[in-house]
Amino acid sequence: MELIENLTKQLGVSETQAQGGAGLILKQAREKLGGEDFVKVSSAIPGIEGLISAAPAGGGGMLSGLGKTLGGAGGLAGLAGGFSQLGLDSSMIGKFLPVILSFVQSKGGDGVKSILEKALR
Repeated sequence: MELIENLTKQLGVSETQAQGGAGLILKQAREKLGGEDFVKVSSAIPGIEGLISAAPAGGGGMLSGLGKTLGGAGGLAGLAGGFSQLGLDSSMIGKFLPVILSFVQSKGGDGVKSILEKALR
């Protein structure tokens, strides 16, 4: 899969880490986006459901839910636990984002990229 190749080449992570990290980020986007917007994003990322299912269990669910309860303070910080389960430092979240956003832009255009970008703020 092209997105995973981009992540492994650009960030020097393993394929498992690339799949899990992308899955965590995309899972968070799916939770925040409405159905129609997520359909637009998923059309730009072939195999998105497979990536989401590759995300470590609990890698954002409860923590990001808690963040929403606290007025949205969690955001992407809620993904740190999942990245840790993958053996990745939380600073890698910020490195995954531009690669994923660039990929989505190349496949779905600026509109789809901005939908995803807003969901990940």
